[in-house]
Amino acid sequence: MDELDYPDDEEKRLLRERHYNATIIKRMDLTEDLARFRIQCDEPVMPFEPGQYVAIGLGNWEPRLRGTQPEDIPIKKSRKLVRRAYSISCPMLHDAESPKAGELAPVDQIDYLEFYITLVRQGATAASKPPALTPRLFGKGEGDRICVERKITGRYLLGDIPADENVLMLGTGTGEAPHNAMATTLLSRGHRGKVVIATSVRYQSDIAYQSEHDELMRRFPSYCYLPLTTREPKNLEPNRPDYVGKQYLQTMFTTGKLAELVGDPLAPSNTHVFLCGNPDMIGYVPPGGEVPDRPGMLPLLRAAGFHDATETPGPGTIRFEKYW
Repeated sequence: MDELDYPDDEEKRLLRERHYNATIIKRMDLTEDLARFRIQCDEPVMPFEPGQYVAIGLGNWEPRLRGTQPEDIPIKKSRKLVRRAYSISCPMLHDAESPKAGELAPVDQIDYLEFYITLVRQGATAASKPPALTPRLFGKGEGDRICVERKITGRYLLGDIPADENVLMLGTGTGEAPHNAMATTLLSRGHRGKVVIATSVRYQSDIAYQSEHDELMRRFPSYCYLPLTTREPKNLEPNRPDYVGKQYLQTMFTTGKLAELVGDPLAPSNTHVFLCGNPDMIGYVPPGGEVPDRPGMLPLLRAAGFHDATETPGPGTIRFEKYW
């Protein structure tokens, strides 16, 4: 193998054999830029908690999807892997072909990892580096091989939440992934308090688990899923009879609309809050920093009586994941 040149097809085959330790067993495309991937590792996955994440990777030798930003890979990096960490989602319910069809499918009862991933076609600015992983990943399908790191980690965890207390999970886009895993685990434990997932996306088509959420709401009166949009006609055209405005989580919370839709005050006295997604939605302000004119959820929750989970355990706590 001549490392003074790019790898040929035979060397690519050998590189895949050397580096890849898992197989894509199912891919579900929601839109051209949004998909669910189920990946089965060659070896059993170490036990982990819902909310945690793991890095997946592909070789720089893999082709990029057409229509994505071109990338110049120097020869010295052409045999390297590119990796990115993703929160682990879950199917929520076992598929129809499963022996457990229709039953709850928490992460500790399935033998694969599920990911909810957006294709990033280009860098955020003209000066940004081209996105490395997803243009390669979205060129892969069922049966293709991939690398999954052995270590699953993360501190975005449910912890010990009493069964009668409420759990409110607020996310944007694919930031819903860990919440799906958390909610399924709570329901499998017989959680009696309200379990609420509210996810804000641009379009309804960006909601990837709608049918699963609908079925869970049918079965579990305490479960509530709120898909919120910002760019549908009902969000933008005031003359429409179904006009609701842009459903940003911050606005839904401060106006009381979120509590109204859930049918519960969602008070700090009995509610635990989880935040995952766009940093602007989370709104982290460093110590001594000024809260912006359009604050994220952290300042708004604190003003409503909630506090960081690191301060005092129990209800009223806020946990958040810096998603990117």
